[in-house]
Amino acid sequence: MDVTLREVQDGDLGIFFAQMNDPEGVRMAALTADDPSDRASFDAHWTRVRHDPGVVMRTVVGENGEVVGHVAVFGPPEEREATYWIGREYWGCGAATAALRELLGVLPERPLYARAAADNAGSIRVLEKCGFVVTRNERGFANARGEEIDEVVLTLSD
Repeated sequence: MDVTLREVQDGDLGIFFAQMNDPEGVRMAALTADDPSDRASFDAHWTRVRHDPGVVMRTVVGENGEVVGHVAVFGPPEEREATYWIGREYWGCGAATAALRELLGVLPERPLYARAAADNAGSIRVLEKCGFVVTRNERGFANARGEEIDEVVLTLSD
């Protein structure tokens, strides 16, 4: 799937909120907000990240102009982390890989890190296609699942 990236616009937020409340997406991502359905917390979070100069956040736009999801890099220089969320209707189309590759192509900073639930094979595969390598395993609390889960930490070195 061909995608383009653009600055996040106010009109994107309702779409992001809906995507980030899809039950299957929340379960797969596992590493979510405490309560993804809390719109006030969602809005406060997005206000913060959109005004933080250390966050590079882009809307992923599909071939027909539709908002497919978002992709970002955030965190302090020594711990920069890549993240993305793609609407479920676009899973398996290559949208996540294309979006992440495009963002990584304009951000020269390395290393970059990413995290995924160890059982989220799709997300791990996207990250590996973009050059990330699993560098360690951890356990952490997954809000979406209400329990500790196995996670993988991936690193992009060059």
